[in-house]
Amino acid sequence: MRINSKSVALNLRVVKRIPWIWAAVGAFVMWVALGIFAHNLNLESLIATSTNASFLAIVALGQMLVITTGGGAIDLSIPNAITLSAFLSAGIASGSNLKALYAVPVVLLTGAFIGLVNAFAVLFLRIPPIIATLGTGYIITTAILIYNPYFTTAYVAPVLLHIARDRLFGVVPVVLLITIAIMILLNLMLTRTRYGKCLTAVGQNLDAARLTGMPVKLIQGVAYVLCSTLAAFGGIMISAQVNGAFLGLGDPYLLQTVGSVVVGGTLIFGGRAVPLGTLLGSLFLVLLVTAMQVAGLKIGGQLVAEGLFIILVLFLATERIRQ
Repeated sequence: MRINSKSVALNLRVVKRIPWIWAAVGAFVMWVALGIFAHNLNLESLIATSTNASFLAIVALGQMLVITTGGGAIDLSIPNAITLSAFLSAGIASGSNLKALYAVPVVLLTGAFIGLVNAFAVLFLRIPPIIATLGTGYIITTAILIYNPYFTTAYVAPVLLHIARDRLFGVVPVVLLITIAIMILLNLMLTRTRYGKCLTAVGQNLDAARLTGMPVKLIQGVAYVLCSTLAAFGGIMISAQVNGAFLGLGDPYLLQTVGSVVVGGTLIFGGRAVPLGTLLGSLFLVLLVTAMQVAGLKIGGQLVAEGLFIILVLFLATERIRQ
């Protein structure tokens, strides 16, 4: 069997120009296969799955920004930020729409502060990103454990429930529209603003960006702050989805955010961010987990399979860069 070199070169050019293509193809194939297997192949099932993927995508889009800074940076404090935000949003709002008006800003500011702590540890204390954010995560977990005994509410503000669960005109989920809006805004930021172009440049070559006079630390710091802020907003939405908060709520989002980002075409070593790909990558991973659940795979097997898949994706992405 002869391989057509021109065809291979064309395919590589297509992938380079449309890095989210594999995530789109994978999500479509998984949706069709799952629909046939479960006898539920229709638009409604896709909308429902996309809604579930929205909660992951909101957080993954923040992870994407940190990864784009380069150097193998990954924010490991995201699960802890999600859990803390869920506790704070439910606890401060206490089922009241009026209290939710100031609960949401407080939670978002808390997320921004977590991002500042991460940025300070990485950029000024020069601690490797994975170690720094892991340490921040442990501190956040301690704060959650201290707060947990005083957390008595089991109610989420109705307005947050409507945003997380309802549909606009009974058709399109509100949270999905919000996720798409965030994706579009980040795409515009990355492609149309000076900051976005500088962020890409920093991720591609840190030394070259520094020599051109870019405020490298400020650029990277903003990425960490945006990441944690999106994680906080994701925690608010996830809390509304499950109607409360509990310890370990954000744990599944650690590897899933990284997997969504890489599957979507963002380079694991930085320098290229693909917001649409991250959204599609989130959809693919949610479909993958749903398929395993439909197949009757136990939770332990699901975690192992999901972990192995993400490791495989990271390995392939790393090998592609080395070549």
